Amino acid sequence: MMYEAFAAVYDALMDDVDYAGWAAYYLALAERSGVLPRRAADCACGTGSLTLALAARGLSMTGLDISLDMLRIAGEKARRHGVSVPFVRQDMRHLLLHRPMDAVFCACDGVNYLTRPEDVQAFFDAAFRALRPGGGLFFDVSTPYKLEHVLGDRCLGCDDEAISYLWQNHYDPRHALLQMDLTFFVRTQDGRYDRFAETHVQRAHTQEALAAQLLRAGFLNPVFYGDRTFQAPVAREERMHVAAVRPE
Repeated sequence: MMYEAFAAVYDALMDDVDYAGWAAYYLALAERSGVLPRRAADCACGTGSLTLALAARGLSMTGLDISLDMLRIAGEKARRHGVSVPFVRQDMRHLLLHRPMDAVFCACDGVNYLTRPEDVQAFFDAAFRALRPGGGLFFDVSTPYKLEHVLGDRCLGCDDEAISYLWQNHYDPRHALLQMDLTFFVRTQDGRYDRFAETHVQRAHTQEALAAQLLRAGFLNPVFYGDRTFQAPVAREERMHVAAVRPE
């Protein structure tokens, strides 16, 4: 299953991500949208770094992911930090929570991993139902420009003593899909290397398609921003953030 072995190396690969900065941005985005969240869900939470960063800012968080391996690591991190955050296995297309949320977050390409339009619509519909009236959905996507022109049909790699990898991409413009074939070499305690491979697929969602699907789900006019800005995305934007509010 995707992310099964990847979970063990995910945090090492994402070590340079400023999760505290992301949390601050998403809360500013929520406030700008008229939402002051106290209770929130983090979908496709992975190993829980953003979930815990939001919890550190006073939110009552629930982390959700489809990967048990990711959730296991997230739970261990929460215990190490002495933070009480439930991490639950759920497919975000079928998001189901016991009480309404003030906000639903989905960061770091979670929506890109929904590769069919009907899957995106299912998530937006489920998020709408999970929110209280006046609550907001806040998420990001890697843009079509990034998937096709920055990552598409490129071979990347990293040679490090602890973790090395080869990352080969193929972009299919007809279906707007980026296939990423990843091969990892992870150093073990005896000095040898374990090898494993995974394939990940992301869809290049356009601003127009996302806006139409959010409106179809019942959200008010969604607002699109450039990468951690409060300005509209520019032509060669690599990441867009989206804010959509459920009507009162």
